[in-house]
Amino acid sequence: MTDDVVPPIRLEREIDQSKPSIARVYDYLLGGKDNYLVDQEVGDHFKLHLPGSVAIAFTSRQALIRGVRDMAVAGMRQFIDFGSGLPTADNVHQVAQRHAPGARVVYVDSDPIVLAHGRALLATDQNTTVIQADARDPKSIRDHPEVARLIDFEQPVAVIFSSILHHLNDDEEPAGVVQFWNDQIPSGSHVFITHFRSGHNPETTAAEQKLQDTFGRGRWRDTEEIRTLFGDLEILEPDIVPSAQWRPDAPADEAASVGTVGRELTVWEQLIVTGLARKP
Repeated sequence: MTDDVVPPIRLEREIDQSKPSIARVYDYLLGGKDNYLVDQEVGDHFKLHLPGSVAIAFTSRQALIRGVRDMAVAGMRQFIDFGSGLPTADNVHQVAQRHAPGARVVYVDSDPIVLAHGRALLATDQNTTVIQADARDPKSIRDHPEVARLIDFEQPVAVIFSSILHHLNDDEEPAGVVQFWNDQIPSGSHVFITHFRSGHNPETTAAEQKLQDTFGRGRWRDTEEIRTLFGDLEILEPDIVPSAQWRPDAPADEAASVGTVGRELTVWEQLIVTGLARKP
């Protein structure tokens, strides 16, 4: 990632209730309570004009839970979760430590409300921390003292980009962000990505434009564009697929979690995809 792509990033230190937040909109779609009217208005727009938005949010979250579980079972004991969002049920550290007691987790998010809630949640967990930083500034994250405290880059690391890279525009080099971390982690590490997939139709074009108009960012990419984000990593089975179909525990269980019992995935539910890669 080139050093001059992104201008110096100023992080908001105070919670601004007058502007919508990506983290709080996701929280609203997932049924959380840590959001404001301005966030609900954006969420309601997506519910109305992209009727599968709630299903997309839930299938993405369920895929993340399965991904963390599988990475822990595969031997990962260190996790960095970028764009972690607001705490919910089965957070990354809870899933990881369930399968690998003592697993260490660093949550990274630019939203000050995530920092506030995360610190309260993790106050008694010395193996988990949350830092306020921007994914577009990976060097500042790599050099952060909390990252140095918990992450040993001589040992395999699980790097998580769950529903964050589609919030980086092309000129912000999302592939470069991923490559930066690919260069930091050793052989045997894993990289997990969940991403909006373009349907090349008016609905997804309108949804992308709404993200741009609201947040100044948002890029729905096709499968091959998403594949390039992994660079030269080895993408594991079942490749890049709709999140609801990514290593489901049982089709009926996954369907029940998003209210789709007894039918195929809708077009909308195929618009969020997941992939997991391993560094050879």
